[in-house]
Amino acid sequence: MKKRMVKLVALSMTSLMAASLTACGGDSKNASSSETSGEDKSAKKESGDDESKEIVYWNIGTESPDKDVIAKAVDKFNSETESGYTVTVVPTQNDTYKEKLVVAMSSGECPDMYSNWSGGPMYEYIDSGFGQPIDDLFNASEIKDKLMDAAVAQATYNDHVYAVPYQNVSLAGVFYNKEMFEKYGLSEPKTLADLENICKTLKDNGITPFALANGSKWTGSMYFMSLAARYGGLEPFQKAVAGEGKFTDDCFIKAGEKIQEWVNAGYFPEGVNSLSEDDGQAKQLMYQESAGMLLCGSWYTGTFSSDSEEFYQKIDWFPFPAIEGSDADASIQIGTVGDQFITFNCEGDKLAAAFECAEAHLSDEVIDFEIEKGKIPPVKGIEEKITDPVAKKIVETANSAPEIQLWYDQYLPPAVATAHLDGLQEVFGLTMTPQEAQDSMQAAMDDYLSTKAE
Repeated sequence: MKKRMVKLVALSMTSLMAASLTACGGDSKNASSSETSGEDKSAKKESGDDESKEIVYWNIGTESPDKDVIAKAVDKFNSETESGYTVTVVPTQNDTYKEKLVVAMSSGECPDMYSNWSGGPMYEYIDSGFGQPIDDLFNASEIKDKLMDAAVAQATYNDHVYAVPYQNVSLAGVFYNKEMFEKYGLSEPKTLADLENICKTLKDNGITPFALANGSKWTGSMYFMSLAARYGGLEPFQKAVAGEGKFTDDCFIKAGEKIQEWVNAGYFPEGVNSLSEDDGQAKQLMYQESAGMLLCGSWYTGTFSSDSEEFYQKIDWFPFPAIEGSDADASIQIGTVGDQFITFNCEGDKLAAAFECAEAHLSDEVIDFEIEKGKIPPVKGIEEKITDPVAKKIVETANSAPEIQLWYDQYLPPAVATAHLDGLQEVFGLTMTPQEAQDSMQAAMDDYLSTKAE
């Protein structure tokens, strides 16, 4: 018990320091949810009153299309299940969700099922006792053979399956305004030099090259991860995580230096660190056509098409380009195969019912609905169902990638992720050098490794 509480306190403190993680969210309420009753039921369950046949489900589905997809899956379960259970959805905006989840765990009031981003934070939830293995249920289910192998791998920890990936194949890539590119004689870049020529042309014509709202910090991290991977591949990151290398490797320093070079050149919006992704301030720059490109997760296909199908017709996408002189494989991508993963904090009949609800997220009916909404469900053969040209390009890029590196802030231990995000925001603000930021990140990694060794 003492060991578990120490982990919970450490996890809670880390989360309170940095509550952002990569995903999309918003501020609308899901029609099938009741946040107050959901939280009350969660507290009741943890206090020992588990007579209710309600399953509380926390997630970040506050805005279309996410909330619509989740509502369809939950409504399907609630109307068809013979378990006797009913699922109540409790959505929370992305940038406060992780903090809320960990605070609930540290108070012993974790919901029955909750979505997360897998990686390091999910492992700590499991180690703290708030995630149950689902091997038997998973192996007996049709989704075992339906899901992409890479998605199942991200849902696995210590050789056990702990989560159901359900939402999206998400890659970091660049959305751009086709009409704007055509107007200025621009084409999709093959190299970083090509991309910088595009930036210069847009800037010279009074257009901000990149729409970026970095108040959330993880949005800026996508630039850093993409640059680091193109400069050095994935080996420097993998070695640094294993304690065999350092986050001060040349590829990380170069990535930070390139970001500051772009800041000084005016390639990002003014006040970039004060703009909010959750409030839609990055996409608004695209809609106003005051910015020409947006580097973010490929869930933006659904965001753009849901907001305005007319504007979406102006949009195309390309993967982050290669860097001249680098030996790194430019087909390596940054992202996740699943985007959201449902983890379970219940047992027995309730766990079986909660898993049944998770299965509904991967039913043919819901998958077809997701595709219609611009999502790319992490299931095998999905490219055969996709007709949208942008989504098809993204899934083809994912299929051809030899490796897909999970977002740093999801893969890394929370304390190290916090140091990365905080330091990088200072780099964007020109208040810290890339070397200083990476020294801070490495110090956090050293602390983590020393604690782990104990």
